[in-house]
Amino acid sequence: ALQLVESGGGSVQVGGSLRLTCTTSEKTWSGGCIGWFRQASGPEREGIVVHYMSGDIIYVVDSVKGRFTISQDTAKNTVYLHMNDLKSEDSGMYICAAFIPRYCQNGVFRTAREAPVGYYGRGTQVTVSS
Repeated sequence: ALQLVESGGGSVQVGGSLRLTCTTSEKTWSGGCIGWFRQASGPEREGIVVHYMSGDIIYVVDSVKGRFTISQDTAKNTVYLHMNDLKSEDSGMYICAAFIPRYCQNGVFRTAREAPVGYYGRGTQVTVSS
């Protein structure tokens, strides 16, 4: 099964930046899509961004538009979440997720509960404080 490993979390002040990394165990995730969910408090995981490995965005939550961007390095099987102008409400466990191709185009990614069956990493903690 596909494995996902996240890194890059940490503690920053409001207005700061972080870059999260997600590395997959497979050489390519061709045609599929990958993204990030955030678990703040409780069991609900909120979708942050989901995209194809080409970089084409499938879903992004309104609260991060203009502040978070994504990039990928297919040679390293790695995707990045660049988080800028961080706010306290951005705090939480950021979990990388991947979905097979047939689930991507019409998938609902607002929450992990609504999302198609996928692969999830263990997460990396982000704490934003004032």
